[in-house]
Amino acid sequence: MVKGAFIRRLRKLLGEDGITTRVEDLLCYSFDATQEEYLPQVVTFPQNTQQVQELMRLAWEEEIPIIPRGAGSGFTGGSLPVKGGMVVSTERLNRILEIDEENLTVLVEPGVVTAKLQQAAEALGLFYPPDPASMEFCTIGGNVAENAGGPRAVKYGVTRDYVLGIEAVLPGGGMIITGRKVMKDVVGYDLTRLLVGSEGTLAFFTKILLKLLPLPPTTGTLLALFSSREQAGDAVAAIIRSRILPTAIEFIDRGALEAVRRYAGIDIDAQAQGVLLIEVDGEEDVVMHLLEGVARVCEQVGGITRVAKDQAEAQELWRARRAISPSLVHVAPTKINEDIVVPRSLLPQALARIEALEGRYGLPIICYGHAGDGNIHVNVMTDRRDPEKWSKAQEAVRDIFAITVELGGTLSGEHGVGITKVPYLSMELSPRVMQLFKGIKGIFDPKNLLNPGKMGLG
Repeated sequence: MVKGAFIRRLRKLLGEDGITTRVEDLLCYSFDATQEEYLPQVVTFPQNTQQVQELMRLAWEEEIPIIPRGAGSGFTGGSLPVKGGMVVSTERLNRILEIDEENLTVLVEPGVVTAKLQQAAEALGLFYPPDPASMEFCTIGGNVAENAGGPRAVKYGVTRDYVLGIEAVLPGGGMIITGRKVMKDVVGYDLTRLLVGSEGTLAFFTKILLKLLPLPPTTGTLLALFSSREQAGDAVAAIIRSRILPTAIEFIDRGALEAVRRYAGIDIDAQAQGVLLIEVDGEEDVVMHLLEGVARVCEQVGGITRVAKDQAEAQELWRARRAISPSLVHVAPTKINEDIVVPRSLLPQALARIEALEGRYGLPIICYGHAGDGNIHVNVMTDRRDPEKWSKAQEAVRDIFAITVELGGTLSGEHGVGITKVPYLSMELSPRVMQLFKGIKGIFDPKNLLNPGKMGLG
């Protein structure tokens, strides 16, 4: 329980504008994209590492839960204060500290918005590839905590592939620095990789060192239309089998296309049951060669293809892709958004089996996402106010996860575990593995104060 004396110490440390206990402010930090709500007792806004250290020390002394928070855009409840306590927002830790053009690295604070980092890099002819759909507002700290991906992951990998090092504060206020501005480092355990994807349960990030790449000179975009979900899945497997590696291969099913048409005013095709949006990059002659190869493969599977004639048309196609998630709120009051991953060769089978669940449960199940790496966002559309529909939706989710694990896949490719996937962890992780996770958590955070209640760690 947060006491008055603790609040006074926080105000002395951060100033009047560095802390809030007003209910109307607390409400803004009580929810994320899951639509779950948990009210914190206090929200703080540190501006440097030293303030974070002192916050962690004070919370340790008073045994107050600490919940790191970026933009609150997560889909699994990772930033929710499920046990109350103190939300520590990174919104004032938002500086790009250094772009090193010689070593191709960038040092940032965790509150830097992903798209702003990308823009700063591109202005110098450099490239930060990870591109989650929420990149216009999500933050680097949140991306690292969840190991975010995005459409370009099929060629360039996910966030962890770009994190070279982390400055982090441990519960109690101690600081560690992992990694260095080098491409090779095999001295000791890889704590950087351990922290990436740890969902704020081990340490509070204060600085993050990232790798950059040279900016590709040009890109090309192709749209492929198919008569079924499975046919689109077959095309994905065929593209990979042909040894062509696009920058992105995004899948959109009929339900998603209809939602975008009705609610975002973007009409891609009136008849297609499945669509692939494919991007390639490189030198101009290479791009044209890759587009021709991708089109040939898609047409051999039965698809109809067209290449975007210019960047304006390409951006309109990508606008349709990014409009899917907000458009789905109009389809049903509640969206359960799962981000399963299966081996790419088994994607057609996964899509067919998931489609069959629609008839079994009488609920729309809309699929879209990063088909190029087998990562599909499966959206069970329901109404949590209707007990019967909500119960059916929960059963459908469990069946989706069962199909995923049976096919050798995983429950989450990007969103993490948070609180929403905890009930299903035993479908994928053994008791021994969970025991190891809890042991690691206990070493970093023996009082279980940092983001408690997440990832099944207590």
